[in-house]
Amino acid sequence: MIVAPERMPLTRDFFDRPVTEVAPDLLGRTLVRTTEDGPIELRLTEVEAYNGASDPGSHAYRGRTERNASMFGPPGHAYVYFIYGMWFSLNLVCGPEGTASGVLLRAGEVLTGVEQTRKRRPKARNTNELAKGPARLATGLDIDRTLNGIDICTGPGSPLSVLHGAPAAPDLVRSGPRTGVGGEGATHPWRFWIDGDPTVSPYRPHVPRHRRSRAA
Repeated sequence: MIVAPERMPLTRDFFDRPVTEVAPDLLGRTLVRTTEDGPIELRLTEVEAYNGASDPGSHAYRGRTERNASMFGPPGHAYVYFIYGMWFSLNLVCGPEGTASGVLLRAGEVLTGVEQTRKRRPKARNTNELAKGPARLATGLDIDRTLNGIDICTGPGSPLSVLHGAPAAPDLVRSGPRTGVGGEGATHPWRFWIDGDPTVSPYRPHVPRHRRSRAA
């Protein structure tokens, strides 16, 4: 059977590059989540790059831990983490093994599996909001820690894979500071999105948390 080029999965070589090259190149690609209820396909419209030990915004900045171990593995694997004790987020590991860089998948357009995504995201006001933000994306696609560390380059049958899709036109790709990142990493222009796409999440700068002082 002949497979159309856009339906071919991305190879490990695609991910084995600097994370700031991989991240914008993922825009327009098709993320496939295979579930018991059928596949969900998502056109990626917003991502963020995190550059391991050299990036203060990265989970790997202070070294390897049990939580971030998947980031230090080979490229083309998933890194899933729990945030704020409420939501999961999905990242794709990039660069040579040990560099711990990855791309956070922030938003996308659901192409296939809209109804099953809507069941997991009943509060979404319309289809554009089904995966508008990393927590919404993970919830809608039924992504949790059981997918942490899986190989996304094994092709058909994998719980997660990324197809070639239709890469975003370069003149539509925009970049800017990452959402919610403070400190030294606040100004890195490593958030990438497709200009004018309604599924892209709103940018929110980092807001420092101030501890309340105890009364004397």
